[in-house]
Amino acid sequence: MTILERQIFAGHHHMLRDTARRFFETEVAPYHSDWEKSGVAPRSVWKRAGETGLLCVTLPEKYGAAGVDRIASAILIEEQARLGLSGPGFSTHSDIVAPYILYYGTEAQKDQWLPGMVAGDLIGAIVLTEPGAGSDLRSIRTHLRRDGDELVLNGQKTFITNGQCADLLVVAAKSGDPAATKDLTLVVVEADRAGVSRGQNFHKIGMKAQDTCELFFDDVRLSASNILGEEGRGFPLLSKELAWERLQIAIGAVATSAAALEWTKEYARERKAFGTPIADFQNTRFRLAEIKTEIEIAQVFIDRCLSEVNEERLDVAVAAMAKYWCTELMGRVLDQCLQLHGGYGYIWEYPIARAWADARVHRIYGGSNEIMRELIARRL
Repeated sequence: MTILERQIFAGHHHMLRDTARRFFETEVAPYHSDWEKSGVAPRSVWKRAGETGLLCVTLPEKYGAAGVDRIASAILIEEQARLGLSGPGFSTHSDIVAPYILYYGTEAQKDQWLPGMVAGDLIGAIVLTEPGAGSDLRSIRTHLRRDGDELVLNGQKTFITNGQCADLLVVAAKSGDPAATKDLTLVVVEADRAGVSRGQNFHKIGMKAQDTCELFFDDVRLSASNILGEEGRGFPLLSKELAWERLQIAIGAVATSAAALEWTKEYARERKAFGTPIADFQNTRFRLAEIKTEIEIAQVFIDRCLSEVNEERLDVAVAAMAKYWCTELMGRVLDQCLQLHGGYGYIWEYPIARAWADARVHRIYGGSNEIMRELIARRL
């Protein structure tokens, strides 16, 4: 299925794709291997993305953004995945953190933070996971207490995307007794506040250019104006946005699978065994045919989900289906494509090797696939 055959795209979407493709090919791809060594994409690439108009594209024009739909966000995810560029955490910043502030922030909060996020001057991170609380957000121990007119935040978070470079942290904490209450509060924490510290970058299996670390909050003092939404009402806010977050993961999974198929087709035409291109062997042709078929099926499902999320009617269970099935598909596709590359598939300089390593975490983050199955089962 070509891009032009996908019915969800309009003319302005194709223009955005052209711009995004040029940006990722010229501003990210040539430097990505260096960022894998340093473990972080530099702030300069965020600034260039902002100048190009590729950050927070769904925000209203009043904040300096394009004011387009979430199909545009999908295009940016697809173009980044097409080249295997897992480093810059643009989608976390633009399509997870910024919408929380847009939908649940006060006008003062939005005016204060969103223009900087659009411009790439402020980098955002969503701060949920803890050493003892992953998919089960009700087990969070990070605590927010009142002290006169101020709030005091204490706790530890882990596996935070954009953790090293983020300026704004949307943090989930409990404002009652952490052992007794299930109520969460979302607070926006400026990373330069006293008491905020960062652990070292994790040395991950994949996604090596994307900075991921622990964050520590030691008596961080905040104003009540840092609360996002209502105190104690954070869990419904998180639940509302998780469907879109999971669909984003599914979009990237299918785009990565499609890219892997293209890399493998090209390799199979060039690589010879016994004097014959391996693309001519029946095993190769049949395996690629199977992969192509499954990707086509997944793409149709993703486009249906995109239409629904654009109309604000994407069901939570359907989003869980998309996240679970498409990431499982990606795992199978990349494993099979790596196998068809032979020994070269295990060499880091080949994109299939990096994509294979990057892919594994997609079945874990955004809610593990075991949790996705549970969400789906509850609707049966």
